[in-house]
Amino acid sequence: MSLAPDPLRAPLTFTPALKDYVWGGRNLERLFGRSLPPGVVAESWEVSAHPAAPTAVDRGPLRGFTLPELVTRFGEVLLGRKAARRAPADRGFPLLVKLLDACRPLSVQVHPGDAQAAARRPGERGKTEMWYVLHAEPGAEVVVGLKPGTGLAELRQAVADGRVEACLNRIPVHAGDSVLVPAGTVHAILPGVVLAEVQQSSDVTYRLYDWGRRPDPSARPRELHVAEALEAVRQPESGGAPGVQAPRLVRREAGVRQEVVAQCDKFVVERLTLDAGAAYEGELDGDTFEIWGVLSGAVAVEAAASPAGKSAPSDATDLAAVRFAFLPPVMGAFRTVAAQPAVALRIYLP
Repeated sequence: MSLAPDPLRAPLTFTPALKDYVWGGRNLERLFGRSLPPGVVAESWEVSAHPAAPTAVDRGPLRGFTLPELVTRFGEVLLGRKAARRAPADRGFPLLVKLLDACRPLSVQVHPGDAQAAARRPGERGKTEMWYVLHAEPGAEVVVGLKPGTGLAELRQAVADGRVEACLNRIPVHAGDSVLVPAGTVHAILPGVVLAEVQQSSDVTYRLYDWGRRPDPSARPRELHVAEALEAVRQPESGGAPGVQAPRLVRREAGVRQEVVAQCDKFVVERLTLDAGAAYEGELDGDTFEIWGVLSGAVAVEAAASPAGKSAPSDATDLAAVRFAFLPPVMGAFRTVAAQPAVALRIYLP
């Protein structure tokens, strides 16, 4: 396949990869107008290089290339210097962005850290993740961590006694909330929640408890991974139960409000709130890519200039809710202009 000049000087968008887990529903269609196949849709992998469901570019000169193929073809030019400097076991595309529709409870689970994941499944990362709530039914909750005063010994005993639910720290959530879930945190998304998830590029999940669920009355319960989950559990250093993150204001000017809603050593997630006609101007200098996700309204993303005096691409990438785009680290100066009032996530490596 021949490539046009400067194929990484413009945003890339992808065809989502869909997952039909038992707890999903049809809310991505009902709430966001997504075109879905018949049946249950639990997850939509929006930007993924994971072998379980890589996403492919859906337009432009790179159309048809999967994200792993682009990593192979372009290397550091696509990943950026920060990703390339990581340890050999953690190289490759580092993040995965999803939408989740929880019409039934997800299992109570734990994700391992990098060392445990690699030890059990060579080449796999651990999984720190964050949730940004797009929709929550009245009274909706999630499980994040254990109740205050509950340690690993108490959890082990509760597992043995069949009392896992009594240990879980439930917190109410509303649209616009963000929750950071470090690797090693006991967690579950409960019914009535639709969210965007930013995570390490990993598909390792250890089920600790599954509410006694059976896929159908004649089937066996879903497999649990109790020993692995208990090995992976890590209590927060503060000793307190985690919860909803308080946004941290970065700047507010000219119709743009910029806030950090989640930050850790794996990723930074910002929320941009833009008035109609307002513009966010940024520059990608080769250090890191950015992933932009429009959660409400609509924006246009365009290269503002190009290196060596070349003219910038004339076409803007239009993004309406809910849609994600990958901005390559060599894109240079760019502008995100709100065609109407908009809220977007900006995701990048720290």
